[in-house]
Amino acid sequence: MPKKTIKETIHAKGIDILIYTEDFQNEYLSLTDIARYKSDEPYIVINN
Repeated sequence: MPKKTIKETIHAKGIDILIYTEDFQNEYLSLTDIARYKSDEPYIVINN
């Protein structure tokens, strides 16, 4: 049976950042959400 991914949101400096986890030991932050802090086009920030 596959594990269920749980999504939660944190709020930092006025932006929402998604956190994904399956086991509450390994958590993954959305880089796209973090890049939105720098630009309205986050893919450009990530590519650089």
